[in-house]
Amino acid sequence: MQITPVRPERLVEEVTELILTRSGRVRIAVDGAPPTRPGPLADAVARQLRSRGRSVLVVAAMDYLRPASVRLEFGRRDPDAFLDSWLDVGAVVREVLDPSGPDGSGRVLPRLWNVATDRSYRDDYVDLALDGVLVLTGSLLLGRGLPLDLAVHLRMTANALARLLDEQEHWTLPAYGRYETENDPASNSDLLVLADHPNRPAVTRGPWKRGGRGGS
Repeated sequence: MQITPVRPERLVEEVTELILTRSGRVRIAVDGAPPTRPGPLADAVARQLRSRGRSVLVVAAMDYLRPASVRLEFGRRDPDAFLDSWLDVGAVVREVLDPSGPDGSGRVLPRLWNVATDRSYRDDYVDLALDGVLVLTGSLLLGRGLPLDLAVHLRMTANALARLLDEQEHWTLPAYGRYETENDPASNSDLLVLADHPNRPAVTRGPWKRGGRGGS
């Protein structure tokens, strides 16, 4: 496996170039635990793509969590539920990924559920251009059968994650451990980034990639 340290801005360029190799609509996931900063990377890539003439819609997985009555059925700090059932996978596919696919309608719902108020956002649908890019960003996204064209996984070792994750979120650590073991996000990604030091990421290139995404 070849490991190449890169500047954060170079990582943005590398992800952007990966997307620009594809024509038509592109659906990409930027996946990683909160300390790896998947959201800021997705936003930076979106800015680069827009400067290159591509329309982009960034969708946060956090806005597609299930209602509290379902999400918290086994309590507020159940790591297995956090991994297995917090994300409304069906809604993500129905409202985001299928419409933004090559044969989709292009009508994407940017946000579905407001976790803070436990109510629907009631957003209007957004039309994604025929060459538009849909960026889905968040944690624990891969190995779920999501229809993606590309995926970036920001990997952090267990020790680094325990050190950098907010202490109030340490109850989620077993879920991230299961995710690495059971969902195998490295093999379900097109670009694997070692992010123990988010300001000094390293891109890996090697035999880890099987070519599948989302468990498909």
